[in-house]
Amino acid sequence: MRVLIVGNGGREHALAWRLSQSSSVERIFVTRPNAGMHTDYDAVDIAPGDIEGLLSFAKAEQISLTLPGPEAPLCEGIVDSFEDAGLYAFGPKAACAKLEGSKAFAKEVMSRTGVDTAEYRQFSDAETALKYVESCPLPTVVKADGLAAGKGVRICATREEARSAVQDLMVSQIFGAAGHELIIEEFMEGVECSFIALVDGQNVVPLATSQDHKRLLDGDEGPNTGGMGAFSPSPHANEALIDRVVHEIIQPTLVSLSTRALSYRGFLYAGLMLTPRGPRVLEFNVRLGDPETQPLMMSLQSDLAEVLMSVRDGGLNPGKLQWDPRPAACIVMSSRGYPEKPEKGFEIHGLEQAKKMESVQVFHAGTRLDSAGKTLSSGGRVLGVTALGDDLGAARDRAYKAAAAISFEGAHYRKDIAVNA
Repeated sequence: MRVLIVGNGGREHALAWRLSQSSSVERIFVTRPNAGMHTDYDAVDIAPGDIEGLLSFAKAEQISLTLPGPEAPLCEGIVDSFEDAGLYAFGPKAACAKLEGSKAFAKEVMSRTGVDTAEYRQFSDAETALKYVESCPLPTVVKADGLAAGKGVRICATREEARSAVQDLMVSQIFGAAGHELIIEEFMEGVECSFIALVDGQNVVPLATSQDHKRLLDGDEGPNTGGMGAFSPSPHANEALIDRVVHEIIQPTLVSLSTRALSYRGFLYAGLMLTPRGPRVLEFNVRLGDPETQPLMMSLQSDLAEVLMSVRDGGLNPGKLQWDPRPAACIVMSSRGYPEKPEKGFEIHGLEQAKKMESVQVFHAGTRLDSAGKTLSSGGRVLGVTALGDDLGAARDRAYKAAAAISFEGAHYRKDIAVNA
């Protein structure tokens, strides 16, 4: 098999690394790869959003499996275009990808079959939204309806913060068209958990559970980010909870989609809040999370290519997924100024030392090679330092030891990833 990976972040590096261990995979191509991927896989100079360009390339190179990492190509219809051309791109079609592309659509889908989620109001003009936040319960959550790279959510403890969120998202439109409509919803308290399942149209097979850390600073302080670290499995998700999520959230969501004549295939990610009344949905994603993918790929022992192809063929079953019993932890190293204005272009030292450590993988995200072959930072989230351990504490300690061996100017990472678990 020849595989094309669309995207060049930490999630895509982890996917490429795991796919490279599949016996059926002969060659892996990656769109505009980061420094860590550049030396191991074939570079393709096509933007992840250039669906026509990707389709032409896949035809010419006889690609068996195209795997989009980010949500944007899925929402823009890459799966539809490839299927129309007789090629296989893994993931949901655009009509199903609206579960992530529009929070209002996701709420409507959930409400049809009674999936438990936060109470909400939908707004299409700023004046009405601003009037609502003057009287809504606090804290409240303000969300851009569309795609905002995981940064379009504001948890607002005060009315001033809520007004500022409406102003930024809807009036100033700091995330562009994503803020044309807003969702303002109930703040839910509890423990967050990432629940990701593989779906082949009918069958649902949960992946190992995981948990990420969204806030920039220790103690869950600071602004929301794309994710500052993750670990797997979540100690809060036992078999009874997993069964409950499948039967009360995932399957009813698929049933609701089927009432619209929609059949879901791909990864379905439910961001959950585990509350005293049970699991409630924060959001849906239609792809793997980043950085959850990094510990998940470290733990996966099955042939990933075989699993992804079985989704196309409708032959997915729980026995296809085997996991390392050891927990995994990922520490995200970010640039100074992230998430607002990350500083870039600094040489990264210590990568070789970290890579030599036992049960450690350094997945690149925002990195590039300069003309002299040096590895430089090129984005907000730079590296995902990931490790396995006999228990979660050992995995965490090993990942932090590896992160401490790596340095670049302005490097930042949280010191409390998985500490409460």
